[in-house]
Amino acid sequence: MITASNWTDYEILDTSCGEKLERWGSYLLIRPDPQVVWQTDKKDPGWRRCNAHYHRSSRGGGEWEFFDLPQQWTIGYQGGGLDLTFHLKPFSFKHTGLFPEQAANWDWFSEKIRNRIRQGVEVKVLNLFAYTGGATVAAAQAGAVVTHVDASKGMVGWAKENAEASGIGHSSVRWLVDDCRKFVEREIRRGNHYDAIIMDPPSYGRGPKGEIWKMEDCIHELLKLTTQLLSKRPLFFLLNSYTTGLSPAVLTYLLSVTLVPIFGGTVSAEEIGLPVRDSDLILPCGAAGRWEL
Repeated sequence: MITASNWTDYEILDTSCGEKLERWGSYLLIRPDPQVVWQTDKKDPGWRRCNAHYHRSSRGGGEWEFFDLPQQWTIGYQGGGLDLTFHLKPFSFKHTGLFPEQAANWDWFSEKIRNRIRQGVEVKVLNLFAYTGGATVAAAQAGAVVTHVDASKGMVGWAKENAEASGIGHSSVRWLVDDCRKFVEREIRRGNHYDAIIMDPPSYGRGPKGEIWKMEDCIHELLKLTTQLLSKRPLFFLLNSYTTGLSPAVLTYLLSVTLVPIFGGTVSAEEIGLPVRDSDLILPCGAAGRWEL
């Protein structure tokens, strides 16, 4: 398992009964997690003095219960040679605007970017389904020129705030509100290329005109398209999955049949997780597939 263990402003304190107790900076949140199927004793005092609690509804969705939480706050990440700042706020479907487990990937690809740049070569990165820009600001701070694409105008605006807070200059990132597949198709027609691609697609979603995206049905075709955007000497391809059924073995197979016949290189895929302080165990939080030359 790939573990994001370099956080100081974030940690999972405990897990039990379908929920996790987390510290985000100086605030404690309780949020549901489908991986937490055990019912251990809730000994950590944070369970009884949290700042906010997201309650899952039996009818789907849920809502926040707030006790003492600001509308927005910041946390920092210092790991893997990075020094990043993120704006957080609770919003629909339990999210805060950041997936902390992805720090393990930031550390990995940031070092690869820095090593290539030390050779005097510019690195262009395409970040698809880029959300609030965690990977974008990490890649840009490592020295890459990043194209950030997400279909949500609000998420792109949030990502810009994170970039500014992390000291990322305007010339380092191109911000685009667009459907990812349509953007890829246009970039192919334009003849543009990138040295690395990061892809963090949702399990299910709709495009700006109601187009349905279902990960297991659409991902292979999109992967085949994006290979046409890679440069002659690509650096890496990162594919994240939070979709049940798309195991690390499936990600390995996808990347192997799509990228290796064209570029060679190697593929690895593992679960990605976060340490839990009170148990010294790791909570799985999805999977990451990595191709590298």
